[in-house]
Amino acid sequence: MPARLRPAPAAEVAAALARCRGGEPGADDLRLLTKHYLAVLEERAPGRSVEVRVPPYAAVQVIPGVRHTRGTPPAVVETDAETWVALATGALTWAAAEAGGSITASGERADLSAYLPLE
Repeated sequence: MPARLRPAPAAEVAAALARCRGGEPGADDLRLLTKHYLAVLEERAPGRSVEVRVPPYAAVQVIPGVRHTRGTPPAVVETDAETWVALATGALTWAAAEAGGSITASGERADLSAYLPLE
């Protein structure tokens, strides 16, 4: 089993968010924020029934329910880093992201709207 992600220090998150809100986010900021918010989701929604993928940065398994051990999980959510950060911070709603096609979600429990935003 892969090691759990850990939230980044608050000062680093605040600095990365400020840079992202000031214009085009850098790859280092997106990596830090993506992993940070995936770690926060892991803490708030522990489980193994939904795999949340934000390539190329990270993937986590969350939400209680049917445990996934091998192969394709029963539920998968995939999005890009910019969308994930926007969802996590409340700058974008789950419904808007789905309607805009920036999220791919399939399977039971794949709707993360009850867990977002994470701030």
